[in-house]
Amino acid sequence: MDDYLSDKEQVEQVKAWLRANVPWILGGIAVGGLAIGGWRWWQGHTDQLALQAGAQYQQVLLAFNAGDKARGLALVDELERDHAGSPYTDQANLAAARVLVETNELERGAQRLATVERNSHDPELATIARLRLARVQVSLGKFDEALATLGAPLTGAFASRYHEVRGDAYYAKGDKAAALDEYRAARLAAGPTLAENDVLNLKINDLTGAADAAAHRKETAQAGASANVRSASGAGSAAAVAAPHSSRNAGSR
Repeated sequence: MDDYLSDKEQVEQVKAWLRANVPWILGGIAVGGLAIGGWRWWQGHTDQLALQAGAQYQQVLLAFNAGDKARGLALVDELERDHAGSPYTDQANLAAARVLVETNELERGAQRLATVERNSHDPELATIARLRLARVQVSLGKFDEALATLGAPLTGAFASRYHEVRGDAYYAKGDKAAALDEYRAARLAAGPTLAENDVLNLKINDLTGAADAAAHRKETAQAGASANVRSASGAGSAAAVAAPHSSRNAGSR
């Protein structure tokens, strides 16, 4: 139908459409502009917070590297207050835990690790904290807690470390058979490129040697018992044979 309208009528039609729709168009442009502007502001704000957190984290490391544990821990607490959800805060708590464990403050170190394991938004950092926490719990003599902390089996890059820590917990509990099974699982999970772990292989060889020695002692004891039985049986037979001769000799006298 528009093909039959005059130029003037077409112009008027376009004007009418614009009058009806321009407010909506302008409103959409304004909203879009605000959204883009808001996103850019938020992105800039987030980047600024990340830079601040990174700078504070560097101060933490400088304090710890200088041997100023008290200042380092105070800076970690400040970072946690200012940037609770930042991965820099998780890294700072991991660093604090390392310093505390190295200075034999195991309980305080465990608390830092538990914070990361519980609150981190980064699954990898949470897993690292979980494995380290279990190690510290083994050192504290909390073997069952360590096994509970480890929980369900881990896969991928953490599988070998998971089984090794479980092996350490079982070894500390005195369950050497379970420890050996876990150490062997750790070596298997490490794959051929990482299987030459000297510490892990030493643990396996130590337990394998102990198991072989125990088996040898058992075999020796069993062999000795059998020999004693045969000796006793032989002595009994000899006595039985000698008895009639004794009787005949006595009769002849």
